Amino acid sequence: MTEYFKMHISPHEVSELHVGHEVLTQKTEPEGEKRTFKTILKDATRQIVASAVILGIGILALNWSAYYEIAKNEIQKFTGTQVESPLNKLAESKDATQPAKTLQANTLNTQSVPALNLEISPSDNRIIIPRIDQNLPIVRISSESLIRRDWNALEKEMQSALKDGVVHYPGTSIPGESGNMAITGHSSYFPWDPGRFKDVFALLHEVVVGDKMVMYWEGKKYIYEVTEIRVVLPSDISILKQTPDSTLTLITCTPVGTNLKRLVVKARPIEDIGKSTDGKIKR
Repeated sequence: MTEYFKMHISPHEVSELHVGHEVLTQKTEPEGEKRTFKTILKDATRQIVASAVILGIGILALNWSAYYEIAKNEIQKFTGTQVESPLNKLAESKDATQPAKTLQANTLNTQSVPALNLEISPSDNRIIIPRIDQNLPIVRISSESLIRRDWNALEKEMQSALKDGVVHYPGTSIPGESGNMAITGHSSYFPWDPGRFKDVFALLHEVVVGDKMVMYWEGKKYIYEVTEIRVVLPSDISILKQTPDSTLTLITCTPVGTNLKRLVVKARPIEDIGKSTDGKIKR
């Protein structure tokens, strides 16, 4: 048999078989790819960028209505097409207890009919912010959960109430009384939430010191002037503390679409509004 192989296999064929065997042996050996620090850094950067893009798309999708309002407002400012809100007229009154508009009786003999000083007040409690063109109902909730210090129940009650407007924080003051009145509202919320007030404070950051705000409370009208705007951490509960003077505090989450911080807008009743003859603000 050995002689047969020697006779039928040429030296050239043996060489090819031998070479093939060597090549096959080399392929079976593990080949380790060396990763340099530059390669690792490049791959990590790609992953970070991809994650940031996905996160950004997710935030935009969950808060599209709020960001739409912000984008529309920015475009209007850039193009100079912003229109003054008609709600500004409500803040022009110099006396909170006096009507903002005078109506004349439409008769042939108007001289015999006295002028009618009328202003129709809403049937519910409301806050009007002309700068961001918002006219919002104020919802009140019970203080029982606050008294019991049941924070989970309080949070659920507030989230439920936020579906119907902005919420008066229980335990804080009301208009006409000294102390701090706190009102909170959504800057953005889940798009599938059934409420109609998910992004009413999306533009609250546009408010500036000196702006006027109007509040109707139990049939009476109050006008406030913005005195301070700041951003605080969620753990800063000093914004809810009582004050010696009458104060209005508006609170919402910021940046829009997150709950990382709180945007706080403080205001005070205008000095010459609702004053009595002795110079004190009417209560």
